[in-house]
Amino acid sequence: MSISYAPAGRTGKWDGAMDWVQMLSGAGLILFMWCHMILVSSVVISPAVMDAIAEFFEATGMAQVGGPLVFLLFLTHFVLAARKIPFGFDGQKTIWQHARMLRHGDTWLWVVQAVSAMIILIMGSIHMWVVLTDLPITAIKSAERIQSGFWAVFYLILLPLVEVHVGIGLYRIAVKWGFIKDKERARFKRGENILTLVFIGIGLITLIRFLFLSVN
Repeated sequence: MSISYAPAGRTGKWDGAMDWVQMLSGAGLILFMWCHMILVSSVVISPAVMDAIAEFFEATGMAQVGGPLVFLLFLTHFVLAARKIPFGFDGQKTIWQHARMLRHGDTWLWVVQAVSAMIILIMGSIHMWVVLTDLPITAIKSAERIQSGFWAVFYLILLPLVEVHVGIGLYRIAVKWGFIKDKERARFKRGENILTLVFIGIGLITLIRFLFLSVN
């Protein structure tokens, strides 16, 4: 049996291209999550405002087409990112030992991002399936789902996981691709932490609004 090897240059080019697609898909998902959070939080102003926004997306076909496209982008990003995540026990043990040995903040951020990605893959898929198979989106239907009890706990777990993952992703993109300089890292990280807390706060306020929204 003969074994063939791909030229190193070609392998490097493919890895570089996939890194670019991973970065762009991640940036797209970050932008989507921020817009999604802002649009859903419009229920705090008024359920009618949220319904009007949802009706616009329905009427233009953006919900029917955009939803599956976002889901595809979500899966693409995970598959590309999973190239660098060890799934075997030995690999995970090695990563954990190295993280503890290095005691480097950015290394721990990668660990948190990798672990949160696994949970978000499952919970995010469930969320998108439930929403996309029960169109149109309305404030009342969202409130009924959250007031059932299970979904309130579900979103209380998913919300901070997503926002922390997004925040770390933004920071890592900025560092890896040279958008910020070394001396700017600390300030950028503080800003990213504040932004993450702001979006978690917006999400919690939105959940509370749904919990107390009259569905009768």
